[in-house]
Parts: sequence; structure tokens; C-alpha cells
Amino acid sequence: MEWSPPFVDDLRERLGSELFRRVAGPSGEQTRARVHGTPGPRWFGPDRPIRTVHGDASMFVGGLTALLLQSLHPSAMAAVAAHSGFRGDPWGRLQRTSTFLAVTTFGTADDARHAVERVRAVHERVRGTTSGGRPYRASDPHLLGWVHVAEVHSFLRAHLRYGASPLTRTGCDGYVADAARIAEELGAEDPPRTLAGLARRMEAYRSELGGTPEAR
Repeated sequence: MEWSPPFVDDLRERLGSELFRRVAGPSGEQTRARVHGTPGPRWFGPDRPIRTVHGDASMFVGGLTALLLQSLHPSAMAAVAAHSGFRGDPWGRLQRTSTFLAVTTFGTADDARHAVERVRAVHERVRGTTSGGRPYRASDPHLLGWVHVAEVHSFLRAHLRYGASPLTRTGCDGYVADAARIAEELGAEDPPRTLAGLARRMEAYRSELGGTPEAR
């Protein structure tokens, strides 16, 4: 193990704690204890790749990347700008996303289903028109598909670059397949289940992407 001065270790620990507090929220420690400590069957066992990716600190990088990438879809960005209040409370939005990922990845199956039901109920109320005049619905399976692949692409790239124990190619396929289950529960359209499928789907969305006033 590479040696580092004590003050570096202390600084790293304090920075890590502050980042966790920002992303997980002021009650992050209690939420983590409840999610991991509640007994019951889970959607994903302890050996599943999704636990490796979502349990790694690289998710902090992946999460911010995903938010920026998702904003390139005009309909997704219009929905966020009009309904999420992200400009006034960007950390709050990140904290809610972080909690959802924790519950669906590590929590009980019952808690995961309830989390999905809450999100789907919110999506049903989110609809409007983009600045370009195109109507959108947050519950649109195609739009949910973009949000999903943007997240999975971002999380996986951050994991492979910065993760403590990067997945193999087989593990990456397993991660994409694991994440597809959550996407299906949310109502996404035929989510990809392999790394190659993820790349093809990202490319398929390319023609729909672009900068908008809301994204800036």
C-alpha cells in the first residue's frame, strides 16, 4: 500500500465525509443504516455487479456526469427545469436520486417497489411543452429510456475510470442487465442488457440531443 502523510489521510477522510453529506443529505447515515439493515429479500444479491458499481465512491463523479448528459435531451431538460426546482435546490435533487438508487440497489424488495411507485406517481404529473414547442411527458417510455441509458453510461464510465475494483467486460454486461430491471420497473422502453446494447442505444438517441436555453 502506498504511504501518505497523516494529514493527507485526514484531509481525504474529511473531504469524503463532506461529499457524502452533500450527496446523501443530512440524514444520509441513518438512511444508509436503514436501507442496509432492514431484513428481507432484495432485488439484487451481494454478488451482483450493480452493488459493486453503486457502492463505489466513483458514483459521485458518475452522478454529476449523468445529470449533465441527461440535460442534452430537450424534453428531459424541459421537464427538469419546469418541475424539479433543481436551480433552487440542486443538491436536494441529487440527494433524492441518491436515495432512490440506494433503496433499489441495496434495500428490500418491498422498499424498492415502494420507491419505484413513488417515482412513477410523480412522473405521471410531469408534462408540458419544450421551448421548441414539442410536448413531453415524464412517463413517456422513450424519454425514460434516455434518462436510464445516460445514467448507466455515466455510472459505468466513472466506475471503470475511478472505481476501486473495476468490473470485467462480463461484469459490465451484468451491470447493464441489473440496471435494466430497475428501468423496466420505472416504465422505460426496452432497456439494453449488454454493454454493446448500451452503446447502440446511446448512438440511437444522438439525433435527438442538443443544447437548449434550459440546459444552459
